[in-house]
Amino acid sequence: MTISSLGYVGFKASDLAAWSEFGARILGLMPVDAPDGTLRFRIDAQAWRISVEPGDENDIAYAGFEVAGPGALSDMAERLRGAGVEVGNGDPELLKLRGVMGMITCRDPDGLAVEIYYGPTERRETPFVSPVGVSGFLTAGQGLGHIVLSAPDIARSRAFYSDILGFRLSDIIRMRLSPEFGIDLEFYHCNSRHHTLALAPLPMAKRLNHFMVQVDDLDDVGFALDRVNAAKIHLTNTLGKHSNDHMVSFYAETPSGFEVEYGWGAREVGEDWRVVRHDKTSIWGHKRQ
Repeated sequence: MTISSLGYVGFKASDLAAWSEFGARILGLMPVDAPDGTLRFRIDAQAWRISVEPGDENDIAYAGFEVAGPGALSDMAERLRGAGVEVGNGDPELLKLRGVMGMITCRDPDGLAVEIYYGPTERRETPFVSPVGVSGFLTAGQGLGHIVLSAPDIARSRAFYSDILGFRLSDIIRMRLSPEFGIDLEFYHCNSRHHTLALAPLPMAKRLNHFMVQVDDLDDVGFALDRVNAAKIHLTNTLGKHSNDHMVSFYAETPSGFEVEYGWGAREVGEDWRVVRHDKTSIWGHKRQ
């Protein structure tokens, strides 16, 4: 049994008021009721997908990965313990807070809190409605989107996410940082989404480089780009198309300093998928600003 999707993420942020505006009015996420002092956003039928909590870290605080059910959760706990990873059982208060039926907790090799769960709460009686008219976000069978993490010891991170949690390599992009030096970005899938996780083998100012949400219509990307420009939010990468997943997207700076990728049209991993290498991150566009 392996991870089936990225179900939710939690951020620690020093400016929740800015996040409230950014999440709802720029990204088009749906605000929902949350514990005191916390923001939560929906992008589909699930009760919440993104949580923003008070903290000076301005970084990712935890990642929630979904499995199919109690059997898969038990198998995952056994695999983690067998690999020497300390595993905690989700206490009733944490399960209630997250709105899930079962959970185990652990930390990845760089200390990120990882929550593996089954049975999230859905709110189908209250359909998702974007406050700015986003037609919808692509989540069915694919989860929230993807996250890109700093992984200075790539071998340890690879062993944790691939060998234990079961993420499978999609491809590699060789990123040239200078004429003499480059790094291999590793992209991993756990469902039909091209990558749910990517690992960058170098230290960065924040553990999270960016998270990605994928919309249902190309026009949603264009309208979001207009909102970013109108609000004078820092556009970190112009509109472009990636070489590996073929996503058409742009990148913008969040109120916490890490980035969000807002995209459409990514190709999906099928049974005939084969691992390849790319020498550029994008086919066109994505010019760094």
